[in-house]
Amino acid sequence: MRIGFFTDSYFPEIDGVTYTLQLWGERLTARGHETDIVYPDGDYEPEENEHPVPSFPNPFYPGYEVPTYRRPSTLPDLDVVHCHGPGPVGWLGLRYAQKYDVPLVYTHHTPIEEYFHQALPWKSVAGFLSNRYPAIESRYMERFDVVTASTSRIDRSVDHVQLPVGVNMNFFQPTAKRWYEGETVIGYSGRLSMEKNVAEVFEVAEQLPQYKFVVVGEGPREPDLAANKPDNVTMRDFLPREQLPTFYSSIDCFITASTADTLGLSTLEANACGTPVVAADAPPFDRTIGVNNGRRYEPGNVTEAAEAVEECIRTDRDTRGAIEQYSVDRTINQLETLYGGLCNDTLDSVELD
Repeated sequence: MRIGFFTDSYFPEIDGVTYTLQLWGERLTARGHETDIVYPDGDYEPEENEHPVPSFPNPFYPGYEVPTYRRPSTLPDLDVVHCHGPGPVGWLGLRYAQKYDVPLVYTHHTPIEEYFHQALPWKSVAGFLSNRYPAIESRYMERFDVVTASTSRIDRSVDHVQLPVGVNMNFFQPTAKRWYEGETVIGYSGRLSMEKNVAEVFEVAEQLPQYKFVVVGEGPREPDLAANKPDNVTMRDFLPREQLPTFYSSIDCFITASTADTLGLSTLEANACGTPVVAADAPPFDRTIGVNNGRRYEPGNVTEAAEAVEECIRTDRDTRGAIEQYSVDRTINQLETLYGGLCNDTLDSVELD
């Protein structure tokens, strides 16, 4: 099969969607399929089967591009269109599928309504859009043959298939190398944006001055966070992908205060490297983080979060075994079944789980 991924988030910007598409493409190619990626043009040199859409910088969300338009006829002949967002490139995928009558899949990655307050300077406008956006995206999703989401946290009025984006368990595993010998280190890796609540992680660090906190990431909140970080917090830019297993293996606990994730891929990557996770007791972590791979705390309760960190440091858990269900190999098996069922018009008779 030749599968087209249509996304409004891709390199050079680093986020979970970008790495997911790269990983899915590699795994599908290894199984004999061909994957094309259509994405916003930016400061990135496309490889074969990558097709940029003319774009300009996003004035409201630095680091991302706003795509304009590309004719569907300039893209290759696809057997399946798989859209990964509701932006302009997602709409291009929708038009392509309608024009050439090919199956159409949508994956819900991001609760975009939680980003308006960060991206827009007008609170009333941001609140208005946040309240109405889920219904708007639900109507958009209704145009697709199948909608998937990593967990039950989708909050859209459409039926969906639960399909985790998947963790590369071969790549993310404990490493012999350690960066922080002789220190107890709490780590975070991800975007430094409002919905990630990294400032709450800093509050936890203030309650645990005996430990070192290392925050890895970039984003619009970086200047404010850097100006107000406690003395026991070190901030670093995004690490090269190949260094992440060593980082996750080197820290004693991973912490996230985010309440806007749909899977929290970095938390599962840390688990795959043998590291327990402390996470806010909110979707999706109420599904993915439990006694076998970490501990949850009431969002906003910094004291409880600090206690959770202490507990995770003191106890041993088989964190890797706890997340086998999120292996990307299982995800690719399900994707192949999904695509094959759509192309052969037999989806109703196949079992995805």
